[in-house]
This record gives sequence, C-alpha cells and structure tokens, in this order.
Amino acid sequence: MDNKKQKPKQQFTILKDDSTDGHGGYGIGSISLENMSSVIVDPTEERAYVDMDAMHARSDIERRVRYSSDKTEVPDGLLYWIVWVTVERGENGPYYAGVAGSELRVDRPNKRAYKSMAEHVKHMEGSLKGKIFVEHMDNASKQLLQDFLTEFDQDMWENSEDELKEQLIQK
Repeated sequence: MDNKKQKPKQQFTILKDDSTDGHGGYGIGSISLENMSSVIVDPTEERAYVDMDAMHARSDIERRVRYSSDKTEVPDGLLYWIVWVTVERGENGPYYAGVAGSELRVDRPNKRAYKSMAEHVKHMEGSLKGKIFVEHMDNASKQLLQDFLTEFDQDMWENSEDELKEQLIQK
C-alpha cells in the first residue's frame, strides 16, 4: 500500500458578483460565469438541451473518451455543438447577449473524440463579451438551436439582438 499523501486538486471557483468588494487583492481579474449556460446541440438525435456539466468539460457526451486535437483521428465521430449562451438584462428585460457554438465530434464505440480547446475557450470568452458566433454551424444545428432558444423563453429571443436572429434564421 502506498502511504504517500495525495496532493489536493486545484478547483476552478466560479465567483458570484464582486467578491473582492473593490479591495484590489486576490481574485482581481476573475470572471463570473453565472450568466452563462452550455447548450448541447445534437443534430443526430435532433435535440438541444442544457447541460451545465459542459462548463467544466464533464457533460455526458464528453465523458469516457480520449480527446484528440486532430479531427482526422476521429473520422467516424458524431457531430455535437456545445453552444455557450450568455444572458444579460437590457431595458426590455433579459435577452440572449452572447451565443457561440463550439464543435465536438465523438466516436463512442472507439472511445475517441475531437475538440479544439482553444476554440472552446475563444467561444466561451466571446459569449461572455456578448459576441454572436454561430454562422459556422450546419443548418440543421442552427435550426435546433433557434427552436430551443425560442421555446426556452420567447421574450428573451424577442429581446435579443438582430445579429443572433440573422445568423440562426435560415434564408
């Protein structure tokens, strides 16, 4: 039996509001993710749903697979999108302020998956900054996302910027 003590694992803490109260010390520069949700779009199963575990790369579709940053290593992977959705409050009420879709390919039988961590981080950051980045998604997935956002809260959809609607609505 190994008697070595295991090191405690570092954990990312999501801060709510301003924990520093303006003192300028530890925690300055931390961001709040409390207004962001992760929506999984599954075009194969034709569904979209919230899975908050994706915020920490622990959603059901992300578990029990080995990742590659090379898409060619996962040729039979099923397409999924993790869409980072940030909600803000405007003069007319809450709205979808930032929406950015990140590609994920999962080959469950071979326990392989493709994900570009740099892309996911870039899209999360963009969503937090109120950017809309969904034009690169396939049309079926964009339709699923639009349906989900409108069904989830029609008022939030109506209050959202035209850019979101233009990128999602099929022409």
